[in-house]
Amino acid sequence: MEHPPEPLTRLVTAVRLAGASPAAGPPDHSELLLDPLGLRSWVERQCAGEVKRVRVAGALDRRLVFIERTEGRWVVADLSGQPHGSRAWPAWTRDTVVLDEPASWLSLADVDEPGVERLSRPGVLLAALYHPETFPLPRFPLGISTVARAARETLLGTVSLADMQLGLTFDGLAARIEADRPDVLGVSATFGQYDLLVQLLESVYAQDDPPLVIVGGSLTARVERVLLDRFPSLLVARASGEPTISALLAHWHGDRTLDEVPGLGYMGAPRGGGLAVGRRRTAKPVTRDVTADVVPELDLLPTTFTHHGVAQLETSRGCTSYCSFCPRDHKGSWAGAGTGQLPWLLGELTAVFDRYPQVSRTVYLVDEEFLGRGSDATGRALELASLLHQAGFGWESSCRVDQVVDPDRGLGWHVERAEMWRALVARGLRRMLFGVESGVDSILGRFAKNTTGEQNLLAVRTLSALGVSTRFTYITFDPLMTLDELKATHAFQGRTDLLLTPQPDLSPAEVVHGVRDVQFVATAGTGQPFYQAISYLLVSMECLIGAAYTRRVQHAGLAGVVTPSMGRVEARYADWRIGAAAGWAQRWVDRHFALDYTFKSLEKVLDGDPRCLVREARGVLKDASYAVLGELITEVDTQPLCHDPAAEAVLGARIWQRVEKRLALLRGVLATTVHDLLLALDREHAELLTAEYRRWSAASGWMLINAADSCAS
Repeated sequence: MEHPPEPLTRLVTAVRLAGASPAAGPPDHSELLLDPLGLRSWVERQCAGEVKRVRVAGALDRRLVFIERTEGRWVVADLSGQPHGSRAWPAWTRDTVVLDEPASWLSLADVDEPGVERLSRPGVLLAALYHPETFPLPRFPLGISTVARAARETLLGTVSLADMQLGLTFDGLAARIEADRPDVLGVSATFGQYDLLVQLLESVYAQDDPPLVIVGGSLTARVERVLLDRFPSLLVARASGEPTISALLAHWHGDRTLDEVPGLGYMGAPRGGGLAVGRRRTAKPVTRDVTADVVPELDLLPTTFTHHGVAQLETSRGCTSYCSFCPRDHKGSWAGAGTGQLPWLLGELTAVFDRYPQVSRTVYLVDEEFLGRGSDATGRALELASLLHQAGFGWESSCRVDQVVDPDRGLGWHVERAEMWRALVARGLRRMLFGVESGVDSILGRFAKNTTGEQNLLAVRTLSALGVSTRFTYITFDPLMTLDELKATHAFQGRTDLLLTPQPDLSPAEVVHGVRDVQFVATAGTGQPFYQAISYLLVSMECLIGAAYTRRVQHAGLAGVVTPSMGRVEARYADWRIGAAAGWAQRWVDRHFALDYTFKSLEKVLDGDPRCLVREARGVLKDASYAVLGELITEVDTQPLCHDPAAEAVLGARIWQRVEKRLALLRGVLATTVHDLLLALDREHAELLTAEYRRWSAASGWMLINAADSCAS
């Protein structure tokens, strides 16, 4: 489907109304519409010497172009073709932008100088950090892209985006900030990027006149105190960034005090006066419809595809659950977005995908919980799936196990849900991620998952029998676990009675009954171990700052130093032997992570046989990782529970020997696997895999990617 030419045609019409004679007709591609600064430059080139000033404002779906004619009046064009009067104009425009024809998309207008100043400033740069050595292939930067949309909808200033995933080095980002001198700098940082964040902030605050800096993301919410103590001028976004950035731009123009900007943490004078400076927090944003918040600007999508990345969207925010290991204070309860914007957005995505035919037409919905709990959950899910499917996209997302099997629900509910899952597959569902986290009831209780091992078992069987392609997350180690729990974990991951062959000839009701029947399961089983469906094996619990689980660890006297890079509290294990095993498991994971992530990323951008072969290659790593888990347990079982430094040294040495032998075996198997896989990949993807495989092959030692660094570092 080609992108409609009307916006670009309207652009030329506006240029002509401004009194200019464009040197060329409409641009021959729509990427110009994705980039407001590029759009402004194009208009300025076309109108060189024939108009006074040009400004571009508004979000992608309703981009506004302002062109000042020589006599001082302005041409204002809404490139969507919708009448100006239908726009929810910000309050500041009421007396500063006066339109002659609000019932039209194109109008002459009077714009006073304060209004021009507001259209021009502040200059905002939104930047996303990245460690390419850890995550070799990119994802579309959804966080800064939705914040950019919220900022642009204020019609205040200009917004640019920069993402280190897309070939921008740290030095390049620092140089850009130095050269552009933005008025407002927003930085998104996630786990493992604390070093980059601190380095960047030190660079920015070393400038003579630094910008107003606000940081956000999953990491900064966890280490707010540490950051503010180190950088007193910093602002920390404590919730979703869209309402915060909108209010912050108003604050920059003096329309609001800092206290009136929602969701902020900052250093300031305490309420009631006084000279002391202390940390302050403003109120969280009021509950609102997230429909507008989840729609991104698409400036960086073409470059993401150029760098072999994938498209990401959201259809909801928050979660329906309160797992003990997941701090909820910055995420909030589940809220689903409406579908009204989705057809337009999918049309824009299609226009970009059309220029990158080598990229799988798959959209990754990064919702924590795709379905939600409302009475319309099934209907909404099917509507979303239909819109995606009709636009020609496959899609993936995440969901909770109790959306498949719920002991508190009757047969009718389970049959209805089975029908829904089968319908979602028919409407383009490519794969769904479920956080089972454990198959051991005592661990699930500690994690506050509100599920049971039997429930997880039935959910996996149901989904596989219905033909739903799945991924599962599973926490193998946690500091409070016992050796019996670890052995039960190993046994559950190795079970071969969970993954069943698809049963397309059976009705949903027959599947619901069958997964509970021993004979049916024996007949329908694939013989494949469950661990092959786990996304990453050997994962250890992260004791995140502020989580209920972390408080239990602290109460048990097992907590250590805070690690800002991961927003976590380091922890000893109640059973020192399991702690030693978990440490070596993490070394094993980190040794192979970049290569495994490359396999996973290639699987996301490929279709057909190449995608299946990449998945099989990941299976080689999973086989080795599961074998390592069994060997770790064997070695742990040889040592006494009572901690003994001599026993610890012996255990460490024996585990080292085990993992070295397992690595040697893996090298041989993986060499053949990668060789065969490269023959099935196109040149670009083969080059990407070859480069990462060579790095993996050349690596030595057992280093941790995110080694502990205390708050004092």
